[in-house]
Parts: sequence; C-alpha cells; structure tokens
Amino acid sequence: MWTAGFKPLSPSRAFVSLDRPRPSAMASAFLPRCTSVRLPALATVVLVLLSATTVQSSQGDKEPVYRDCVKQCVQTNCTGARLRGFQSAQPQYMALTGWTCRDDCRYQCMWTTVGLYQAEGYRVPQFHGKWPFARFLCFEEPASALASLLNGLACLLMLLRYRSTVPRQSPMYHTINAFSLVSLNAWFWSTVFHTKDTYLTEKMDYFCATAVILYSIYLCCVRTLGLRRPAVSSMVGVLLILAFTSHVSYLTFISFDYGYNMAANATIGMANLLWWLCWCWQNRRTLPYWWKCGLVVVLLHGLALLELLDFPPLLWVLDAHAVWHLSTIPVHFLFYSFLIDDSLYLLNTEKMGVKVE
Repeated sequence: MWTAGFKPLSPSRAFVSLDRPRPSAMASAFLPRCTSVRLPALATVVLVLLSATTVQSSQGDKEPVYRDCVKQCVQTNCTGARLRGFQSAQPQYMALTGWTCRDDCRYQCMWTTVGLYQAEGYRVPQFHGKWPFARFLCFEEPASALASLLNGLACLLMLLRYRSTVPRQSPMYHTINAFSLVSLNAWFWSTVFHTKDTYLTEKMDYFCATAVILYSIYLCCVRTLGLRRPAVSSMVGVLLILAFTSHVSYLTFISFDYGYNMAANATIGMANLLWWLCWCWQNRRTLPYWWKCGLVVVLLHGLALLELLDFPPLLWVLDAHAVWHLSTIPVHFLFYSFLIDDSLYLLNTEKMGVKVE
C-alpha cells in the first residue's frame, strides 16, 4: 500500500515531530540529478554544458529544518528499545530491500519539509539529488521501477522471439544474444536502483547503462565492418573494454563525477547514433527494412529529451524520468524486428555467397 505522505510518523511509530519554522533560503530553481541513461541524446550534452558542477546534494536536504528533523528522529527512534521496536514492526519486504530506521526518518522528514515549502508557496524541492516520491511497498520510485521492469520484460520477450526465429548459423546471432544479455542486466539493475537507492545500486545502474551503450557501438561495428573484417571489430571490442574499465575505475576509485559520467555517455551515445544512421543511409536502397533501425536510434535519442521536462512527480509518483522509461518500452519490439529481419537477410546472403554490405 502507499506510505503516508505529508505528515511525520504518528506517535505510535515513535516519531518526534519538530516545530514548523519557515524554511530558509528557498531556491526558485533546482538542478536535476543526472539520471542513468541507456542511449543519451543531444539533450544530455546540453545539460552538461549548462551544468558545471556535479549534484551530490539538493535544496531540500540542505534545509536546517530537514537536517534537524533527521538528527532528532535518529537520536530518538533509532537506538535501544525504540530501534528494536521499529525492527520488529517493520515489514519483512522492507527489511529485505535494505530499508533502515534512518531511511525511514529521512523519508518522513522529507515530507515534513515538503509540507513547509508548500505551505509557504515555494516550489517543491529535491532531496539528495531527486524529487520526493511516495513509496509503494518497498519501491522508492515506483513508476520508474515498474518502467524499468517492463523494459526488461520487453527485452526478454523479444530475445526469446529472436532465438525462436533466427537460426544459430546467422552471422550476427551470437553478437545479438550477447547484446541482449547486457541489456537485460542493465534493466535489472535499473529496477533495483529505483527500488532502493544505495551506493551499490546507484553504481551498478550507471555502469550497466554505460555497458549497454558501448556494446551497442560494438554491435554496430560488427554489423558494418566486422563481417568482412573480423580483425577490425575485435580491435574495436578490445578498445571498448579498455574504455569501460577506465571509466568504471575513475568513477569508483577517483571521483564519482556525475557531470563526467553524463558527458562520457553523451559522447559515446552520439557516436553510436551517427554510426547507425550512416549505415542506414548507405543501405536505404538495398535493405527494405533499413527504416526500422533508423527510426529506433532516432526515437531512443529523441525520447531522452523527456529528461529536459524535469518536474515534480505527478501524484508523487510519475516524473520525467519515469515517463522516459515508459516511452522506450515499445521501441524494443521495433528494434528486435529489425534485428530479426537483418539476421535472416545475412543468413540468406551467406548461403547464396553474396557479398554482405
């Protein structure tokens, strides 16, 4: 069921309400968090140029009323007998997904602060780099979690259809299967991250998203060059692995820089877009299904523009990021339709001894 929204925990749950002072230093605009991307559009480049700093905190969690509320709640409710009472009353699914007493304090104090902002007529603030969302069961961002899950199911469904339609002898069969597994892994971690945002789930969401984009470049390389020159695609594959390793190492051991991560994903995403579009243009007269590929890459990058609509969640559930994820679900069906058509074409041309373009 939906958790309580606009009031602190009731006395029965041992939450200590604070006085309701006027929020200080209310900002009129808030910088959105750099959310994970699958195939970033030019919009992400624009956001990078507009944002010179990385986002690690937001207006809401900087407010003294929020900080004092969390501090007092934790001191009062998250130690000793009260903590044991919280743990014994906490639903098992909440404990299994990592929700702690401190997390509950932050959640309740977030809504207390939101209520103060609204009472004073200010814009709803972000907290810790994201908008306030109403939890559903254990899901921190229910709409985005559901959208990620549905994207993963769509990907899995079309992968099964691909395997049942395309013989294993097709030249691109194993490369496409590997790409699908990388994509499924990314959507799994996206679902986990939107269920509960932790240090680990955030990193896995970001890193797996980058892996999808890099593998998409490898997929394009194999299709456009590797079938005729396998050594070229192998060399590109090695370079992409090195790039991914360096990217993850920098973000893990040096600095988790949101701006750098966004810029890196935007750059490789645009390279992926241009490469596929060039191939589509070159084959528009010989491959009747070329338009499917062109439409997919344009849609994926165009739909990413939805992130620019960054707005407080409708009904505290549906924000621009969730809308973006929901909008990409149908694209899987068109993309795999292209992959099936192209794989069967490659298989037929190989049997006839025709040169692959």
